[in-house]
Amino acid sequence: MKKSENRWYLLAVLTLVYAFNHVDRQVMVILQEPIKLEFGLSDTQLGMLTGFLFAAFYATLGIPFAAWADRGNRRNIITIALTIWSGMTALSGFAQNFWHLALARMGVGIGEAGGTPPATSMISDRFPANERAFALGIYTTGISIGILVGFMLGGIIAERYGWRVGFFVAGVPGLLLALLLMTTVAEPKRGAADAIADTGKAPPLSETIVFFLSQKAMVFMLLGGVFICVSANAFLTGVPLYFIRVHGVALGELGIALGLLLGGVGGIGAIVIGKVCDRLSAKDLRWRPWIIALTTLLALPFAAAFLLVETKMAAYALYAIPSFFGLIYASISYAAMQELAPPRMRAMASAVMLLCLTLIGIGIGPVLVGVLSDAFAEELGTRSIARALLYLLVLNAASVVFYLIAARHYRDDVTRARVIGTDVGKLTTDPIV
Repeated sequence: MKKSENRWYLLAVLTLVYAFNHVDRQVMVILQEPIKLEFGLSDTQLGMLTGFLFAAFYATLGIPFAAWADRGNRRNIITIALTIWSGMTALSGFAQNFWHLALARMGVGIGEAGGTPPATSMISDRFPANERAFALGIYTTGISIGILVGFMLGGIIAERYGWRVGFFVAGVPGLLLALLLMTTVAEPKRGAADAIADTGKAPPLSETIVFFLSQKAMVFMLLGGVFICVSANAFLTGVPLYFIRVHGVALGELGIALGLLLGGVGGIGAIVIGKVCDRLSAKDLRWRPWIIALTTLLALPFAAAFLLVETKMAAYALYAIPSFFGLIYASISYAAMQELAPPRMRAMASAVMLLCLTLIGIGIGPVLVGVLSDAFAEELGTRSIARALLYLLVLNAASVVFYLIAARHYRDDVTRARVIGTDVGKLTTDPIV
């Protein structure tokens, strides 16, 4: 079968793969409460399942996967990764206790480690800089689609057939998608969208890391992303529990409501603001970090008010604003990491971003909100989860400072990455003038 070289087809398939990545990841989130009741778990243990036990493998194995992707066939790597994480999601439905489920979640993390770094590298080789935030904004809607399908499908199926069937339905279709990817998508030529000749050589990991650390914009973008990611993942796991415990929302209704808010509204925000970001960045590249800082500040008061209202309809309405802005930091950060790195370092740049955001953000966020919720439970009862989430909004405010610092260095560091290109001999920790 002839493989398609159409860039929009590649983007569509990789977005669908990313959606399955998040279906398989987020179905666990919507199924937390019935799993907790069956296995007698604490909120801290739920945080371990949705956070650290998954994130530890997802984050750390992203580095070797990315090193492979910067040298090998990225499409084949994604195919293997998709097969692993889909199979492990389906196996989660057979769990009989906490540790069975923990092992399955580790397996999902191992597989998903090989998804995003090669995918963002492939997209960046097909879309030039003036279209890249938009393209990666579309790719990031995979998060929205995954949340939409994972929450809605997981909630409805679990309510009717039990939580185990939710895992089966989430995992099995990914195996078919792996076959479609392998047989219909062509591997892109590296550096083509930036008119950079590819020598076929990737620098050693040590030199790549030294270069990344010398890119001040990259370092501060990562610091800002870590702070937001801790809070974002705490909210992702804590908000379903908040609606169930504080507002008494049934699992089926909750899956639909959060699917539409986080998936539908969030996806629209990623595409619309990604397009705006490309237009503004064409005039001044510093709009990449500026957009993240601005949208973070706009979302903060609505996120706080959402946790304090007395009715579920008011909560739904207020949560729509943070949902609209919720994926911006991820989509623009993907674009930034690709611009701040030469072509043969781009998969590694995404992997380093995922290592920082995932190991700390996904690894700590759900556990932290669980620990805080358990600590406040005796005093506040069912509202302990709201207090925990409210405290974590401080991290969002702190992230703005890092993004503003990153903006000061962004233009110079993008120029530096372009000058270096694929010439490993030009790597240096000193800025290129």
